[in-house]
Amino acid sequence: MNRNKTVVINEKTPLLVLAGPMFFELFLNVMVNNVDTLMLSHYDEAAVGAVGNANTVMFMMNILFNVIATATSVVVAQYLGAKRYDKMNMIYTLAVAVNFAIGVILSGAFCLANPLLMKFLHVSDTMRPYSMTYIYIVGGGGFLLAVYNVMLQILRCNGHPKIGLLITIGINVVNIGGNYLFLYGPLAYLNMGVAGVAIATVVSRLLAVIAAFIFFICAKIGKISLRCLRPFPKRLLGKMIKIGLPTAGENLTYNLYQTTLLSFVNAMGDDAVNARAYCNTLIAFAMIFSNACAMSTQIITGHLVGAGKSEEAYKRVFRTLKISMPITIMLATINALYCRYTLQLFTENPNIIALGQMIMIVDIFVEIGRCLNMTFVCSLKAAGAYIFPLIMGLLCNWGLGLATGYVVGVVMGVGVAGIFMGTATDECIRGLIVMWYWYKKKWLGKSVVDKKDKHADLLDAT
Repeated sequence: MNRNKTVVINEKTPLLVLAGPMFFELFLNVMVNNVDTLMLSHYDEAAVGAVGNANTVMFMMNILFNVIATATSVVVAQYLGAKRYDKMNMIYTLAVAVNFAIGVILSGAFCLANPLLMKFLHVSDTMRPYSMTYIYIVGGGGFLLAVYNVMLQILRCNGHPKIGLLITIGINVVNIGGNYLFLYGPLAYLNMGVAGVAIATVVSRLLAVIAAFIFFICAKIGKISLRCLRPFPKRLLGKMIKIGLPTAGENLTYNLYQTTLLSFVNAMGDDAVNARAYCNTLIAFAMIFSNACAMSTQIITGHLVGAGKSEEAYKRVFRTLKISMPITIMLATINALYCRYTLQLFTENPNIIALGQMIMIVDIFVEIGRCLNMTFVCSLKAAGAYIFPLIMGLLCNWGLGLATGYVVGVVMGVGVAGIFMGTATDECIRGLIVMWYWYKKKWLGKSVVDKKDKHADLLDAT
């Protein structure tokens, strides 16, 4: 088999070669989310909190989609680093096929469970119809996101992060244009509101999947065909599930924990819910740089570990932290200083703005811990150490974050800012623990690729 057209990634790869396009991609996603929130806030303020509730459920679905998508990132990066090009088409096909099947099943399951989810979240009667409509439409098309997540990981690991950026630009234009059509434009007479916004989201995701496949084929990165799964690679699938389940479990427990915290916030009234929704749109700006750096380092680490360059991988992660941490703190501080004015873009309610100011101050500490977590957890996963992050997530999310949030936010009456204090406690302590784990090199020897027997994977179907 000829080698795929893959950009070489090694210890000399500049961080910004990967992180730069990812940063702008994430930035555009944040911008379009803010535009969505801004457009909905002028349409109906109750719709903002309702979509915020719905997106919490959608994020849970996305976590389950990432079982295979995350495993794809780890396996593709390590196999490319080890120059195992003979296995790549099988990996690509397996990842897309399995995630499509999972996507279809979960899309149906979440739509069926929609009423139960609304009851669990204690969504108010005002917001519930909007939230349910959004979940039925966006959740029903969730399989599109499942496939796109896998394709995006494949493109990134092959050294093409700019493609994700270009696709994001295109789908954001479609999404914003669709929102305008349904909320204020020629289709406003249909009075579809949240349903129109949801339709625009699904259409933009469909176009994203099509664009990703077109580039994959035209760039000759590889091929996706069911023939590549003959004989069926049971061993490889087991390996990917073994990686993906703990990773998804970590993300799932975090989202369930955040969903439980959201149920506390919902009980505090609509102002608290909307304050949280508005602040989350601003908080995303403080996250995007460290997130882009962490994802880029994950890819580089995977390639280095696959190539057997463990020491280079070890040093590279700390170099990333020296760049991402100061910038993350700066962005979070700017958010806190100017949120009094930026929140006025979304609402004129003085109570919401006051609550938002308290949240944004606490968020400085949330982002410090989150930067540590994203950097080291992503690198641990890339090195094949995917169990430890899950254990720490379970212990710290529920043992520290939830307990602190409930005591400070609910029992002591601090309110929604107290809930964020719980998150800050969880993120900071868990971040220090995973940093220690990386520092002590507990991840050595957990590589997915077996260097001693490069032909072991040929036994997949036997």
